[in-house]
Amino acid sequence: MRHVVLFHSVYGLRPAVRAAADRLRAAGHLVTAPDLYGVPAADTVEEGFALLDKIGHDVVLDRARAALADLPPQTVLAGFSMGAGVAGALLAERPDAAGLLLLHGSGGAPDAVRPGLPVQLHLADPDPYDGSEEVDDWQAAMTDAGADLTVFRYPGAGHLFTDPDLAEYAPDAAEAAWSRVLALLATDSTAR
Repeated sequence: MRHVVLFHSVYGLRPAVRAAADRLRAAGHLVTAPDLYGVPAADTVEEGFALLDKIGHDVVLDRARAALADLPPQTVLAGFSMGAGVAGALLAERPDAAGLLLLHGSGGAPDAVRPGLPVQLHLADPDPYDGSEEVDDWQAAMTDAGADLTVFRYPGAGHLFTDPDLAEYAPDAAEAAWSRVLALLATDSTAR
């Protein structure tokens, strides 16, 4: 059993995020999926970015910190797209995190990585927000810093390919990603 915090994408706290949290709970994990916006989720990515601009990145990070306040230091930091960036940003403040789980976007700075930190990145290939060269450079820096990093690329999948309510949903890629996520959470490497 792991404690997992799951941060939503720029869309907000969509049904797909709640379903993902339920999937992890069904596997025996304790999952927190906070609403970083405090308003209904956006229907389009453009509306999501407008919400983020209105609320502000600093407020989103403060709300993420508040969601972590009562969770154990060994909580797995996880997120979807923008939420992956939030999880990665908070890694520096949570050095005992049991893992970093990044869906649809990279996150985390090499200087925040402790040796052996389990990290998974699940990314569309190609991804409109994370270019291959940028991801390759990030992967090399994270690995050089000591992360136990695995990058999974899903050819032909859309950016948020795990969200069944979006046109970019790719069911086979989504199932492969969730299988890999559950396998990571079941390993001793995320136990601290």
